[in-house]
Amino acid sequence: MELGAKLKDMRQQKNLTQEELADRCELTKGYISQLENDLTSPSIATLVDILNALGSNLSDFFHEETEEKIVFSEAEYIEKNTDGVCINWVIPNAQKNRMEPLLVELSPGGATEPDVPHEGEEFGFVLEGRIAVIRADKQYPVKKGESFYYTADKEHYIVNKGKSRARFLWVSTPPNF
Repeated sequence: MELGAKLKDMRQQKNLTQEELADRCELTKGYISQLENDLTSPSIATLVDILNALGSNLSDFFHEETEEKIVFSEAEYIEKNTDGVCINWVIPNAQKNRMEPLLVELSPGGATEPDVPHEGEEFGFVLEGRIAVIRADKQYPVKKGESFYYTADKEHYIVNKGKSRARFLWVSTPPNF
């Protein structure tokens, strides 16, 4: 962290000159200039006084926002292949979020593991092929371009009913995969 640049930015946002800030803190204009140019470092007590004069505090001053990651590339996906089922977690660490999207590929006859009843809802959109959503021993056929949505309060899984690969986007909230 560049202490001087941050102090200068805060001072300018308050429309204060170096002299005005120095007067409020019982310091010299030269000292404020040295701080802003990183030629000297303040004591903690002096930094607290300066921050108070700028309407801030140590906690806020040193708090650094981390930028939220918005876009994820295929190279970041986490892939798991087992018995004709390929699952791609398309948002890494999504289990900490409110929903968890997966890109699933099923070989002909392939099926996801049965999922026990749990709190939440699940949504899917078929990108390729034909699948069946099995929910509480009832089958719901879904083909390319169609979507599905259900509460997850009954045992459920998905099976590829077609003769070719099936691909679908599957989203659970809260994360459960």
